[in-house]
Amino acid sequence: MQIINNTKPWPKGWGQKTSIMGVINLTPDSFSDGGALNSEKKIIDQVNNFLNNGVDVIDLGAQSTRPGAEEVGSKIEIKRLIPYLKIIKSEFPDILISIDTFNSEVAYESLLNGANWINDVTGGRRDKEILDVVSTFNCPFVITHSRGNSNNMNELSKYENVLSEVKSSIETLIKNALEKNISRKNIIVDPGIGFSKDINQNLEILRNLDVFKNLNLPILIGASRKRFIGEILNEKNPKERDIGTLAISCLCSHFKIDIVRVHNVKMNYQILKVADRIYRK
Repeated sequence: MQIINNTKPWPKGWGQKTSIMGVINLTPDSFSDGGALNSEKKIIDQVNNFLNNGVDVIDLGAQSTRPGAEEVGSKIEIKRLIPYLKIIKSEFPDILISIDTFNSEVAYESLLNGANWINDVTGGRRDKEILDVVSTFNCPFVITHSRGNSNNMNELSKYENVLSEVKSSIETLIKNALEKNISRKNIIVDPGIGFSKDINQNLEILRNLDVFKNLNLPILIGASRKRFIGEILNEKNPKERDIGTLAISCLCSHFKIDIVRVHNVKMNYQILKVADRIYRK
């Protein structure tokens, strides 16, 4: 029997503005704010803050995907994630929640407990059964381009042509998803800024986002506070990279990108409200 996720899966104004996905890390070792949200009160306060400042989707993650991160496995990921997921849905029943995971067991348990989207940084490459889970729940699915895993992604940034190779890889991942009966209307694509790409490759992708718009699917860009921004700004502290992140959010508005994944929701909401008035009229 097919399980249908009966919560409305798309944010208000989807496709008419640059929507905002706010990051909440439930891990002790995430690159930006690992370990900061370590209590029920802090989580609720952060979600409330996001909602008051224009967030469209909350992205919950319990497995760090930063370079060098240790993989904790599905059981620990579920143990970290599900209690907070239940609390958030209890406090904010109408909120849209995306789960940042590449494990099918985590995706299944999360969707069973009220999550709305699955955001897989491997696009189904790592655990192919996640495609069956997404198909069963008929939910939105973010397909991200990446190579390897957290331990070796930085060694896999050799491309003859980064634009064509990343696009071709995404097309293969889309094909795999469609073959598992995932509806095309549920697919969102992410070219994977920062995943197995160096600074120049990230910038090449950002300059040429129209290449990915040609896939005729919604696009997510997740560049917030990433290392290449720090390299440009000579800023080692990820929390000091928000202004650099805003430059990319403005660019995304210019390209009419559907959604940006960010840490500082308030700043991005304010700048996108102005940028969208300029570029989307």
